[in-house]
Formats: sequence, C-alpha cells, structure tokens
Amino acid sequence: MTRNLDFYRNLPPKECRECGDIMEEQAESYIYECQRCFGRKHE
Repeated sequence: MTRNLDFYRNLPPKECRECGDIMEEQAESYIYECQRCFGRKHE
C-alpha cells in the first residue's frame, strides 16, 4: 500500500495545456486548462 501512496505523492503538478501555469488539483476534474484559459475559450 505504501508504494501506491508514494506513486501519487510523486506525480508532477498538473499544468495548463494553454499557458503552462500550475493548476490546483480538483477531485474528479478532467479539465486541462486553467480557469483563465478555459474562460477565454468559452466566451
């Protein structure tokens, strides 16, 4: 079980596909753009 936890702890932070900013992880979120870039696309 410890190996599984280590895997998740060592994952790199999620980056926005558009601008490359680090995104805050949200449970059950499959969006790959930050709120700023996502908002620009859907205006």
